[in-house]
Amino acid sequence: MNLLKSKIADKETLLKLIPQRDPIVMISALTSYTENAVVSELEISNETLFVKEEELKEPGLIEHMAQTVALYTGYHFYINNMQAPEGYIGAIKGVEINKLPKVGDTLVTEVNILQEIMGVTLVKGVTRLNDEVIMTAQMKTVLKK
Repeated sequence: MNLLKSKIADKETLLKLIPQRDPIVMISALTSYTENAVVSELEISNETLFVKEEELKEPGLIEHMAQTVALYTGYHFYINNMQAPEGYIGAIKGVEINKLPKVGDTLVTEVNILQEIMGVTLVKGVTRLNDEVIMTAQMKTVLKK
């Protein structure tokens, strides 16, 4: 069940949900939030970090997925009137990138929470471009103490 009443695309609100700041903000919108999953969007522009020759390169795709995980945690804290914590990527495995998106494209990334314990979150993520899966990965993130 989506616990989000409506899409959040206001940059000021999004910055309350993630610890990242420009120029490395890689989230344009929060579109869905449940107890076990989150969906975000990224509209790619020439100003997006990791864009080179009109393409978002691999590190940008990975960072976007990691920020989607941060968005999950940050929104949970936000709805409980707490500040979003900082965190780190602890591990990445099974990364498969099938296509690099271009400037003007909008990515949709869904992250499903596999396990969450003591500040460590294990997730499986899928990034789509026009309903085509362009990246999958598993990540482990760790909250800063």
